[in-house]
Amino acid sequence: MAEDNKVPVRLEGKYAAMLVCWLLGNGCLFSWNSMLTIEDYYVYLFPDYHPSRVLTLIYQPFALGTLAILAYNEAKMNTRKRNLFGYSLFFISTLLVLVLDLATSGKGGLGTFIGICAISGAFGVADAHVQGGMIGDLAYMLPEFMQSFLAGLAASGALTSVLRLITKAAFENSKDGLRNGAILFFSVSTFFELLCVLLYAFVFPKLPIVKYYRAKAASEGSKTVAGDLAAGGVYKQEGSETKSKHGPEHVERLNNKQLLLQNIDYAIDLFLIYALTLSIFPGFLSEDTGSHSLGSWYALVLIAMYNVWDLIGRYVPLIKCLKLESRKGLMLVILSRFLLIPAFYFTAKYGDQGWMIMLTSFLGLSNGYLTVCVLTSAPKGYKGPEQNALGNLLVLFLLGGIFAGVTLDWLWLIGKGW
Repeated sequence: MAEDNKVPVRLEGKYAAMLVCWLLGNGCLFSWNSMLTIEDYYVYLFPDYHPSRVLTLIYQPFALGTLAILAYNEAKMNTRKRNLFGYSLFFISTLLVLVLDLATSGKGGLGTFIGICAISGAFGVADAHVQGGMIGDLAYMLPEFMQSFLAGLAASGALTSVLRLITKAAFENSKDGLRNGAILFFSVSTFFELLCVLLYAFVFPKLPIVKYYRAKAASEGSKTVAGDLAAGGVYKQEGSETKSKHGPEHVERLNNKQLLLQNIDYAIDLFLIYALTLSIFPGFLSEDTGSHSLGSWYALVLIAMYNVWDLIGRYVPLIKCLKLESRKGLMLVILSRFLLIPAFYFTAKYGDQGWMIMLTSFLGLSNGYLTVCVLTSAPKGYKGPEQNALGNLLVLFLLGGIFAGVTLDWLWLIGKGW
């Protein structure tokens, strides 16, 4: 009981923590989104290699494979080292994209393309460390933190899209316009990733509310938080007073298999949400939308609309009456989203660009909304270490869905005389 009474005193720093979570979410996908957003530059550099599809196809197995290993060993991992490694790898890889472009002075060719592909793989590895690590870490804190982190993920897409539209407008008519835009992009990205490394290392662990939840998770038997607690100035001795006779050593926890079986519907939900979204976005939107009055702006406008509405969708569940928590309801809505596939197909064939923009916005809105609903509902009612493990497992299914979607994305090419 004593612990429950301490909660209000220690819950300082809630909004600071939400802001940091938002920025960390942003950093988790900023580099990758930059790479996706300057796709038109890569399409121009490597016209024969289908970069918009190939880069995603390389990124995914690395992300998925790494996360599978990490999720399996999650209980023994030091979350702090894991997340710092991820953000540092993002920083180094983003810097390398910049160096590679400057070193080859913007020339295409197979060597450069292989270099870009290797960096894409590194982004995948970094993403698996950070996304699984952060979502696992936030699963035993406030749902608002998870929501902020997920909104940050979407915001990175929206920000990169807006930046891209600005750079395209600014540099459109200059000779090296595309390249200058791309260089500006990756400079911003590199700076941002460095900021994330510093935030996670020095700011986040010292916030009182974060320390409180981490100490609570440690008292429930979590071994993954020790490094973070030490960084926040909380050492094991302090926590030992809060241990009961049945200390962490005796805490029973569900294993990964039991957790997964109890939450299999949430796992399938995430898989289906992302499999659908990524079979349409961004490959189908950037290559298969025909020619329109917007010309080369068209794909960029579609991707920007998707990203902005995805971000808006992630804030909708904050309004209690609009948050969908029923497990059956979630499954129904997610299955009915598959009607978007024929909708996109016929709109691309016969429809107007207005309809296409509307459909893309809806794809983004539903994607963001459903992601937050599933990931904030699932961890309820479990102990800290279980919530952490469940967070990792759910991200594994989310990435599995992305991989399936990216692979299915190639099906749109059938009948295109490939």
